[in-house]
Amino acid sequence: MRLRFAPVFLSLVLALMTPAITPAHAAIKVIVNDVPITDYDISQRARLITLTQRKSSSVAKRQAQQELIDDQVKLAEADRMGIDIGQTQIDNAYNNIARNVKMSPSQLSKALRSGGVQPATLKSRLKAQLAWNQLLQRRFRGQIEVDESDIIAALQKKDEADRQKSIEYDLKRVIVVVPKNSSGGFKSKRKQESNKIRSAFNGCDDAGSVLGQYSEVVVQPIGRRLETELPPNMRDEINALTPGSLTKPSTTPVGYEMIAVCGKREIASDIGARAELENELRAKEGESQSRKYLMDVRRRATIIYR
Repeated sequence: MRLRFAPVFLSLVLALMTPAITPAHAAIKVIVNDVPITDYDISQRARLITLTQRKSSSVAKRQAQQELIDDQVKLAEADRMGIDIGQTQIDNAYNNIARNVKMSPSQLSKALRSGGVQPATLKSRLKAQLAWNQLLQRRFRGQIEVDESDIIAALQKKDEADRQKSIEYDLKRVIVVVPKNSSGGFKSKRKQESNKIRSAFNGCDDAGSVLGQYSEVVVQPIGRRLETELPPNMRDEINALTPGSLTKPSTTPVGYEMIAVCGKREIASDIGARAELENELRAKEGESQSRKYLMDVRRRATIIYR
């Protein structure tokens, strides 16, 4: 599940500078399976919702209480099914959010605190989301099917031109290697080299003349991929490139990675449109199954309002 912050995240952080209530003054508002939810918990979650979803304070407060109840229900079900989310998993998810909003984890924590939200508030939400995702994968793996008739019906609603063509790319991965324990200065140097490679790159056939100027640069073939097979976070950038170009450098555990578009062609096939529609229909069915499962788990939970 992908976690996104609204574009106005930073401005909202600066706007919400009023102090939050402290745990010492917290009163229990709801008890879910013997786990208390306090007004402090609700206030914290509401502030987080306001920061990330641009909801009014009253709407955010109602949504916060509902989310916290659902979180405890999900965690209880995960515990019943033997699923335990470790701190490393939570920290990794937190770090991914920081990366998505172009911050370091410490910068994200500082921004949250400036808005009156403790980092633990976001991490508790992440723990419940991670646990629920694992539950869904275990319960519905291989069970979410889409009827062929639904795919055909969706295809018929698309324009004829879109139905009969697909975009196929020939891709390679270019990695500027950065050893794990490298200094900040060395990482900065390699980032600059990555940008120079991208600027000078003029096609996969002549890549050696550019890449040969730098040490520890690895090229890995990806092969031919349909547009619909590309990760969503890369699709728009690759679509915008002409053959012979590189994507912007992205940080990976092994260094800075760029994707080379070696070729691009239209093929007479509806496979791309079919795959995209099938994924959309499968996602909708998955969301429906998730809601039904949560309703069933809630019915079995003990929820007491104070």
